[in-house]
Amino acid sequence: MRFYFPDSQDMVSPSYDFIHDEYSPLRVRQRDDLYAHEVLGGAPYDGMLVSKAIVDGSVKGSGKYSEPQRQRMYRLGVEQFFRLPKGMESLGDCGAFNYVSESEPPYTTTEVVDFYEGCGFQAGVSMDHIILGYDEDSSVEEVDSEWVRRHELTWRLAEEFLSEVERRGRPFEPVGAAQGWSPASYTESVKRLQEMGYQRIALGGMVPLKTPQILACLRAVDSVRTRGVELHLLGVTRVESMPEFASLGVTSFDSTTPLRQAFMDDRSNYHTADMHFTAIRVPQVDGNPSLRRAILAGDVQQKDAVRLERQTLKSLREFDVGVLGVADALEAVLEYENVVLGGKKSYATAYEESLTCAPWKACGCNLCKDLGIEIMIFRGTERNKRRGFHNLQVLAEKVHKLKPPVKKVSRKTYA
Repeated sequence: MRFYFPDSQDMVSPSYDFIHDEYSPLRVRQRDDLYAHEVLGGAPYDGMLVSKAIVDGSVKGSGKYSEPQRQRMYRLGVEQFFRLPKGMESLGDCGAFNYVSESEPPYTTTEVVDFYEGCGFQAGVSMDHIILGYDEDSSVEEVDSEWVRRHELTWRLAEEFLSEVERRGRPFEPVGAAQGWSPASYTESVKRLQEMGYQRIALGGMVPLKTPQILACLRAVDSVRTRGVELHLLGVTRVESMPEFASLGVTSFDSTTPLRQAFMDDRSNYHTADMHFTAIRVPQVDGNPSLRRAILAGDVQQKDAVRLERQTLKSLREFDVGVLGVADALEAVLEYENVVLGGKKSYATAYEESLTCAPWKACGCNLCKDLGIEIMIFRGTERNKRRGFHNLQVLAEKVHKLKPPVKKVSRKTYA
């Protein structure tokens, strides 16, 4: 099973000063900052997925790349731009979620192929239009006509895409995009893409589905899947179900979930092989909106907030080197938490578990060894993204240990 990490310009600065929370004045982001595969001592993914919508923008705006970054991407190509290690794969797609509310995709087939070829991708997914709905039992005549239109549009675009790729001498591997709203509709999509000649098919629109629904679709697809045709799940993780996914022809998937959970999940911020821990929130006084409002309203004295913020960081660092115990460190954390949250909520139990278990001390990744407790502190992008990179490493280790069920050994599968 191969894991692709979707790019969203997630990088960290190796020269960041965690004690003073500041960047080097000489820092140049694209030149100096590093990707996850550069800071972990080994790539935490098998490939990178890069969307045209992220690089070139779409109807929602200019994307995540500045114009100089965009030009550099086209000039250097994906491999040099991301400084990919030898053997790492690159996969391009259109970023269909960025234009899901539009009637038609914002690009032409020629523009998509130009992007993949111009940036030197090893493989590229045909343009699709997401169907945001699931109805397992209804027939084509009974479901929303817009679903049917997008279903058929995705087929036509895949046919145009393959024709253009073949016309150019196959500068990259074409991957057909399949959309659907049910096991039967996904099966029809895969059947048609195989008839066109696709040997690799990406299943889109499955992110909102529950695992049993995904499995139902994969089982139906497997009934028509040609031997050797590989499936990719766009945006779907579900590690616990990966062995069964693999037995049904899935050889790769992509996901940003481990990274995003580091700073967007309420509790599951730091991952280990068998547990998730809550990162300890120590927000910057001048960077926390609710705390700033409380200070402006006169409910909190700024000097008191700053004092508690500094004391909390000091206590956590002293705990990390054995000067303080769990109880004393937790007391400092909760005193500042009360000021930040105003007593409306508390993570006391979760924090006590995080400090008691101290999972970063048992982790062998470069980031945990170098940063210590800093990686467990929920505070600013440099700590939060490093924690996300750690989570990517944990996911990669889980995936590479998975083995598909013994059944269906005649199918081409990957462990």
